[in-house]
Amino acid sequence: MLDTAQTNEVQAETLLEVNNIEVIYNHVILVLKGVSLTVPKGGITALLGGNGAGKTTTLKAVSNLLHSERGEVTKGSITYRGANVHESDPADLVEKGVIQVMEGRHCFEHLTVEENLLTGAYTRKDGKAAIQQDLDLVYTYFPRLAERRKSQAGYTSGGEQQMVAMGRALMSRPETILLDEPSMGLAPQLVEEIFSIVKDLNEKEGVSFLLAEQNTNVALRFAHYGYILESGRVVMDGPAADLRENPDVKEFYLGMSDEGRKSFRDVRSYRRRKRWL
Repeated sequence: MLDTAQTNEVQAETLLEVNNIEVIYNHVILVLKGVSLTVPKGGITALLGGNGAGKTTTLKAVSNLLHSERGEVTKGSITYRGANVHESDPADLVEKGVIQVMEGRHCFEHLTVEENLLTGAYTRKDGKAAIQQDLDLVYTYFPRLAERRKSQAGYTSGGEQQMVAMGRALMSRPETILLDEPSMGLAPQLVEEIFSIVKDLNEKEGVSFLLAEQNTNVALRFAHYGYILESGRVVMDGPAADLRENPDVKEFYLGMSDEGRKSFRDVRSYRRRKRWL
């Protein structure tokens, strides 16, 4: 984790700013209702909440992938390094250094692991040597992919496909990665491994992350700052360390209270008791 001096440095420059956006699908369904957040340079920012809270929609609003699902940002603004980007072409945003790793991995199943990774460098113009150098770097962070480099991606495990998706994103030399549900469908040991790699990429390579995650416990251990979404609204935000100790977060998202771990039976009526709703 960052020390105090590093944290102050991280907060000094904002890369991504989402300001009071609303998102509507099919011209009717209001999904996001005034969501605002910032992603600082060199930080790991977590977007937390249950299924259907609006996390993936927020990431797709940033990466301009809503139109393929008949969604659009109808209010607010999204800026990256001070420039408005919410109406930009997704490919232009990749060139600016922002790339999304989609929920569910989405590998090219009939290509090999290495061929999948190389598709991430498709738009680069800095030559084969630089691309090979970054490919070697990906294999350094994901040694399992080096072992499976000639295997078809469709025959690799879920954890390996998640690594392929993240490695492919790294091949574009991103400044910021939008990481959607990296723990989905993975065993706890693999989840820890994936998040440890995220931490290393952040600290050693300077990659900033905005990650959407249902696993609040793991996300808050690795993130610097967190936002909690409920029904398309940000209901709470703060430094990850503070959120971990917040009694509401501990009870409603971590299953803990001052009396210890609670069962679902004890908290199933939590929506009527949340102080922030």
